[in-house]
Amino acid sequence: MTNRIATNLTAHQLGPEQRQQAWEQLGKQHFDVIVIGGGIVGTGAALDAATRGLSVALIEARDWASGTSSRSSKMFHGGLRYLEQLEFGLVREALHERELVMTKLAPHLVKPQAFIAPLSHHLWERPYMAAGFFLYDTMGGAKTVPRQRHYTRAGTLRLAPSLKPEGLVGAIRYYDTVMDDARYALTVARTAAHFGAVVRTSTQVVGFLQDGGRVRGVRVRDSESGETTEVLGHAVVNCSGVWTTELHKAADIRGRFQVRASKGVHIVVPRDKIISDVALILRTPTSVLYAIPWRERWLIGTTDTDWKLDLAHPAATRADIEYILGQVNRALKVPLTPADIDGVYAGLRPLLAGEDEATSKLSREHAVAVDAPGLVSIAGGKYTTYRVMAKDAVDAAVPFLPTGAPESVTESVPLLGADGYPALKNKARSIGQDWGVPHDRVVDLLDRYGSLLPEVLALAEEDPGLLRPVRDASDYLRVEIKYAVVAEGALHLEDLLARRTRISIEYAHRGVACAREVAEIAAGVLGWDERRMKAEIELYTARVDAELRSQSLTDDASADALRAKAPESRGEILEPVPAGGLDS
Repeated sequence: MTNRIATNLTAHQLGPEQRQQAWEQLGKQHFDVIVIGGGIVGTGAALDAATRGLSVALIEARDWASGTSSRSSKMFHGGLRYLEQLEFGLVREALHERELVMTKLAPHLVKPQAFIAPLSHHLWERPYMAAGFFLYDTMGGAKTVPRQRHYTRAGTLRLAPSLKPEGLVGAIRYYDTVMDDARYALTVARTAAHFGAVVRTSTQVVGFLQDGGRVRGVRVRDSESGETTEVLGHAVVNCSGVWTTELHKAADIRGRFQVRASKGVHIVVPRDKIISDVALILRTPTSVLYAIPWRERWLIGTTDTDWKLDLAHPAATRADIEYILGQVNRALKVPLTPADIDGVYAGLRPLLAGEDEATSKLSREHAVAVDAPGLVSIAGGKYTTYRVMAKDAVDAAVPFLPTGAPESVTESVPLLGADGYPALKNKARSIGQDWGVPHDRVVDLLDRYGSLLPEVLALAEEDPGLLRPVRDASDYLRVEIKYAVVAEGALHLEDLLARRTRISIEYAHRGVACAREVAEIAAGVLGWDERRMKAEIELYTARVDAELRSQSLTDDASADALRAKAPESRGEILEPVPAGGLDS
């Protein structure tokens, strides 16, 4: 076992030079743990293993959080609705994790948010809901956010004037949190790199290496160059989410559990379309619907339907959008229309398969299994409990390590940007004066980068023009684009517009209007010439066009077929091949 704890303070900077070094290390080093999957569970597992002093390789076929982990409801929450399903253990665990990230691990990324649950029935509903909120307020050691508060009908309408007064008898306010899911997962990956993990995107597992039935590593392909290499390790941890079954096939094994994909769709509308000081949680015939403030917008969702088509690019349909509009408009005085929608996104939840066909009733508990000697798989769970899932996965891999490993310490390891964040937040005004950036803009930047903000702003020392906002996407500064390619591992225009920023869902043009400017900033770091910039813009535009057209169709199959016509920004993504013997 090699101790890979990093001492280089710039180890977390994932730029082009680091990417080349990582490829060389993958082919030369024998790792304790190889983690497959760059979503929140995979990045969490890499961080858990690296902070135990293990040598770690973390590989992702596309981009950090490019699947499920960038397409959630943007909440680090306890799972209020799981109380009704009597999953008290899951809720307690999630609330403990919520408290931990707000107070220690990532206070710069996860923020408290007030919600109200409107009440429409006299007598029974308020005490019934109050009992549930009492549990929610007290389970898991929650202390940071205020406890429930009850409102009359008039008080509710003062908080949320957009609610229909008809049938409203009052509301209960409670607290949860909001966060940028993609940036959170990215930060976990960078923190793992800081502690010595070798991390790399656009690196696809195309096969498993086995010797006498034991998994000894993986065969990977660089989807940018087409190069291949073999990565050897004592244990492989499969954190591929909805791709779990596909990876089992590649290893030529039958997994200990099955994973089903459930599609969740959200819409994004301007903030002035719903007048409310608080987020909303609304009951639907099958589940709940959230309307959540997101900067100058509202995120509204989600759906929960079975999905058996393309796992990389699930398509939202007109039926999905109409369902969300129909449910939220039941509560709004002025109904939303399709013309109000600026953004739409669809993601897949990896659920442990059960006998009940209703995906909303499948358990969000996670499962860990040793599928073959040296191969551990984990699936299920929810974003909020990623740290616990990561710990359990690494614990299951430890028996395959020659010298074992210490216990997990991630409960005590803040993510990059957390240390020093409160002090910098108090200095936001002076930071703004020093750099000529408005105070409210500095606050937004601190909430994205925390105490790493000086690294970001330093890129503008030689080019003050980088401190200007991106044209047609004024929520972001040009320097954020450059930082994304210098330090955050962005390789394509899609990475920049869909995940390092959220321009693709926050603006009605979906990023097309600013694509040229963003590509020009990235070009200087990534070495793009005019031809390459044009290709990146064309690829991104084709993706947006396919998504918009698929959202006009009514069924999943038609929408999926149309969306699939848009080319991958990473070129060819191969189907994994069955496992073979370990090459000598």
